[in-house]
Amino acid sequence: MTDQLKDMGARLTMLRDSTGFTPEKIASELEISVSDYLQYEAGEKDFSFSFLYNVAGILGVDVLDIISGETPRLSTCCVVRAGGGYDINRRKAYDYKHLAFTFRHKKAEPFMVTVEPNDAIPERHAHDGQEFNYVVSGTIEFFIGEMVYELGEGDSIYFDSAVPHAMKAHGNIAAKFLAIVMK
Repeated sequence: MTDQLKDMGARLTMLRDSTGFTPEKIASELEISVSDYLQYEAGEKDFSFSFLYNVAGILGVDVLDIISGETPRLSTCCVVRAGGGYDINRRKAYDYKHLAFTFRHKKAEPFMVTVEPNDAIPERHAHDGQEFNYVVSGTIEFFIGEMVYELGEGDSIYFDSAVPHAMKAHGNIAAKFLAIVMK
């Protein structure tokens, strides 16, 4: 696994220890096996955004506390210039840029997501809250529950993110979309 995953796992362990949770308690809250949870802490299992969002909620921290180890510091505004944002490169198929990484007490998590073409059907994940995705370029296949929608440039979808969902680039061109996850 990557150094970023190992670093995130170490921060997750430290945050869990500092809040007094056991691995068993966190795994139970997340409805996953203890062995799967411990793989996250060891940096041996890739983090889905759903996992990060859900575990951050349990631990009472910001998602970026786990991703970067830095607590956001601003509460008036956060400006991110074109092409900027906090890079989250967890998987080959997805490139996330967090667009409010310095803002404290967020009610939403905005990301610019680039999805590379891939023939595999993506694994669906779920998390609390609601989500809005707006396609900026390319075409994506959006999987929610048993439904599949093809969304092109300018299309959007708003959904209950507790329903398992995933997306992939349609065709052989990368797709880019704005994802806003609301708590």
